Amino acid sequence: MLSNLRRGGRVGRFLVLVGAAAAIALPVMPVQAADIPGTDEIVMSSNVEHVTNVPKPAAIAATINTDIAFQGNYAYVGNYGGFSIYDIKNPKKAKAVSSVVCPGSQMDLSVYGDLLFASVDSSRSDDSCASAAQPASVKESWEGIRIFDVSDKTNPKYIKSVETSCGSHTHTLVPDKKRNNVYLYISSYSPSANFPDCQPPHDKISIVKVPLKNPTSASVVATPVVFPDGGNETQPGLLVPTSGCHDITVYAEKGIAAGACMGDGVLFDIRNPEKPRVTARTTDPNFAFWHSATFNNEGTKVVFTDELGGGGAATCNEAIGPNRGADAIYDIVKGKLVFKSYFKIPRYQSDTENCVAHNGSLIPVKGRDIMVQAWYQGGASFWDFTDSAHPKEIGYFERGPAAEGSGGFWSAYYYNGYVYASDFNRGFDVIKIDDRRTDSASKVRVDRLNTQTQGSYSERGHGHGH
Repeated sequence: MLSNLRRGGRVGRFLVLVGAAAAIALPVMPVQAADIPGTDEIVMSSNVEHVTNVPKPAAIAATINTDIAFQGNYAYVGNYGGFSIYDIKNPKKAKAVSSVVCPGSQMDLSVYGDLLFASVDSSRSDDSCASAAQPASVKESWEGIRIFDVSDKTNPKYIKSVETSCGSHTHTLVPDKKRNNVYLYISSYSPSANFPDCQPPHDKISIVKVPLKNPTSASVVATPVVFPDGGNETQPGLLVPTSGCHDITVYAEKGIAAGACMGDGVLFDIRNPEKPRVTARTTDPNFAFWHSATFNNEGTKVVFTDELGGGGAATCNEAIGPNRGADAIYDIVKGKLVFKSYFKIPRYQSDTENCVAHNGSLIPVKGRDIMVQAWYQGGASFWDFTDSAHPKEIGYFERGPAAEGSGGFWSAYYYNGYVYASDFNRGFDVIKIDDRRTDSASKVRVDRLNTQTQGSYSERGHGHGH
């Protein structure tokens, strides 16, 4: 979600609705506006099962859930108020193990070994978990990356902070080949002449190096400029002109990365992780805000998402149509991005429901390109883009309009046989698809999943967890 209030983010104080909604299984077909579910009513396609829901822990129940990372039998769920750790050894009995109260949007997360990394893109009075909001115009204000030791899942410990230019809206973990360090590619944007630590033109990313044997020595080691001549700033309909990147997805095995950079889509060569190099760049007249990216397993395609409306608008309706607030599928041909088609969920949402393409992940099916994706109040969509020019939905799960007026799934990711989704208000959902087109994915097991750090999978049933 775009933080519309610069250095403050969307605070979003919501209440947890008590009680379970009835679940209704429906076939996969377009639903007319008259068929929009009732408030918080759960509907899904006949091949999708709602396994369980775990409400947000009380400590962070008043603030919204954000992104998810996985390692072993645990899921780590970000929240504007901090983060929670869930035991998912038995997905049907998923349960919260602990919560850390440490405010600062958006709390984009990644995990590696005993370390948890969290992005803070709201200006704070200091780097502590007891900090208060403070304007970015104050030189002493802080925002950037927080590092936690999560070796004790019941009692995570905050061990280090790294301040970064314009904060950290999102970050992407990049392991080095020798496994001595991990790098964090920090995406941030919206500079201002009034912000001492976030000066225009920005147009860059920050790279934090974390020595794994001494993580408290983590520091910024490079700030490569992505757009030396400026990004896309004049296209009509842009939500915000390019002044950096919103999110980056890396495919370290193949030495490539895809940047969703506000008004631009970018490919990088990251074979030297401290010196990423732009190799291709594109724009799209239907895109308002390049938000995130997903490679297919072969690294020959990339799906970019357009967060039209910044995550707070109703864009999944007839008025907006199928080509805006959607996914764009690009084939990578001779190193260049070649547009093939758009994909958008085929069900109209209410004009009160915030709905737009958001975070998703591949489902590891050999020979097919299938992913699950969050659409805020549009729920989770399972879709096949094996034919880049003709993508199609094969399943879905959603709730009717949120009682709070805003909500839905921030992220929906496939991990070891199940889909886990973080709902603004409802907490942590576990979903399962039972479909011949995806059943083989259950053979693929990984020990870690940071979705923006992609790894390959093979027919032998092994995935490279990154």
